[in-house]
Parts: sequence; structure tokens; C-alpha cells
Amino acid sequence: MTENAFEAISGRGPLVFLCDHAASALPPGGLGLDPALLSTHIAYDIGAASVTRALAAAYGAPALLGAWSRLLIDLNRGADDPTLVMKLSDGSIIPGNRAADAAEVARRIQAFHAPYHAAIAAELDRIGPDAVLFSMHSFTPAWKGRPRPWDVGVLYDRDVRLAAPLMARLAEAGFTVGDNEPYTGALEGDTLWRHGTMRGLPHVLIEMRQDLVGTDAQTQGFALRLKPILDAALDDMASNSEAVGQ
Repeated sequence: MTENAFEAISGRGPLVFLCDHAASALPPGGLGLDPALLSTHIAYDIGAASVTRALAAAYGAPALLGAWSRLLIDLNRGADDPTLVMKLSDGSIIPGNRAADAAEVARRIQAFHAPYHAAIAAELDRIGPDAVLFSMHSFTPAWKGRPRPWDVGVLYDRDVRLAAPLMARLAEAGFTVGDNEPYTGALEGDTLWRHGTMRGLPHVLIEMRQDLVGTDAQTQGFALRLKPILDAALDDMASNSEAVGQ
């Protein structure tokens, strides 16, 4: 089953695109969930996979996308994170996870989580120190009845080499930008901490509001709008690095 733990898109160049919550697929039985829930945000990040694929194609860059729902296992969590296998998500009980003991969690790590992160590590080893990581996610327009005002969120921990120019360029392009909103990027053990922070590589997590990327046409348009913004932010980062080095 490990060969299907993720989707890999081949490419060249220093950029690597990641999509931890790309899919809503579950094993037979669907963890006992109402199938209708698999089309909602609790199962996957709506629109994120399509934007990821479009950007990877535009750059000719490699991309790695999770092939299974985050309800099976959350690829954007460390292997020791207590929320790795959720028993409750946004008010919905996950029946197939209620009895998931340590042995079952370990099985899922070996089958799904470890292969995904090993593939990311291998891609970064291939590229070397020039690698730059973009992790693509999406968020709901409202949470617990409160509208979220941001079009895009930029998440980061302590490395702002890419996050700072990207936020500036997004705002310049007319987006309402969340600075470490609607979540914080300071999550020890998550995908970018493991592969970005720990390697000293520039990285950023981009959160897109789901009503802006809910259809195929929207995702293609969003990716088309986003690419020149990423180009400009990358140029800014390179210029800032050169200035610091002078």
C-alpha cells in the first residue's frame, strides 16, 4: 500500500510544491463515516490539490501530494503528535478512529505517513541547499459562525525570508492577507518544520480561502494569478539575500 501513499509529480529546478491534505480517499468502509462528509473540509483541503498541480506544471517543478484523507492520518503532523489520527473533527465523530490504538497508529504511520515524508526528504536531498518549499492548504470561509476575512493566509515559524516578501506581494496584488492566520505556522513537528526549518531552507505555507478555489475554473484562475506573485516574492527574497551578503 505504500506505493499509493502519495502522488508524485516530476520536475526540475529548486522549487518543491507540497499538498499534505490533497485527497479525501479512505480505505474500504470509509472509517464508518457518512460518505457525504468526504466532500467536505474535514476530509481534505478543498481546491488545494488542483492549485498545487497547476503551479507545479507552470514551473515544471516537482510536487508531492498526499493520496489519502487527513482523517486516516494527518501528514502535516509529527509522528508523535496526538492529533495525528483524529477521533473528532469539527463536531463529527470518526468511528473508525475511536478504537485506533498505538499499534494501529504505528501501522498507519508506516503505510502512509513515513513514505510521504521520505519522498519529500529524497527530493530535497536531490536538489540540495537551493531548494525552496511551498506547502499548499485551504481554509473554510467561516469558523464556528464567524467569517474569516482573509483571502489568503501566509504561515511561517521563525524564517521569514520568503514569508515577508510573499505577504507584501500578495497585499500589493489586492489580496487580504492573513499574517500567520487563520493558523500559526509555528508548529513543531509539522511538514515545513521538519523539511524546511530543520534543513535551513526557505519555506512557506499558503492557505487559500475555499470559496475562492472551490471549482476547477477557480483553482486554475487562482494559480494563474498566484504565479507572478510567487515569482516576485522569490526575486525579492534573492535580492534581500544578496543585500545581506554584501
